Amino acid sequence: MPEDKRPYAVLDIDATLSDTSKRVHFLKKRPKDWDSFFKHAKDDAVLDEGLAVATTLAAEHEIVYLTGRPERLRRDTVKWFEDNGFPDGKLLMRGNNDRRPSAVMKLARLRTLAQERPVAVLVDDDVKVCDAAEKAGYTVLRADWGLDAETQPTLFEAQETEGRT
Repeated sequence: MPEDKRPYAVLDIDATLSDTSKRVHFLKKRPKDWDSFFKHAKDDAVLDEGLAVATTLAAEHEIVYLTGRPERLRRDTVKWFEDNGFPDGKLLMRGNNDRRPSAVMKLARLRTLAQERPVAVLVDDDVKVCDAAEKAGYTVLRADWGLDAETQPTLFEAQETEGRT
C-alpha cells in the first residue's frame, strides 16, 4: 500500500469536536480543578458541526487531531473518537508537563507537520491559535460552533494563560 501523501487537515478537539460545556465549570473555581476537568472529557457530547467537518475533510486529507489535552488522556481520547464515529487520524497531544500557551504549542506542531507535507487547513476554536496560524501563513477554519459567550472566556483563559488545554 503506498504511503499516504494527502495534505494534512489539523483539527482541535475541545470545543471544536467535543462539547466542553458540561465540564468548563471546573475551571471557574479558584484554584481551577484540572483533574476533574480532564477526568470528565471522556463524557463530552459530540459537536455535530465538528464531526461533519472532520468527516468531510477526511475524504481528501490525512486527519491530524492536535489538542492541548495532556498525553495522559490519550486512551480516553482515542476511545472517545472510536465511540463517536470520528475518522481515523494521527493524535498529537500536549506533553503532560507542557504549560506553553496553546498558540505557541500548536504553532510549533504545525511547523513540524508542514515539514512532512502540506497543511491544508487548521480547524480550531481558540482565537489566539487561529490568529497565530493565519499570521504564519496557514489556512484556518474558525470553529465558532463549540462555545457560547459564557463558557468561551473561561476556556480561552485556561488555554492561553495556563497552557492546559
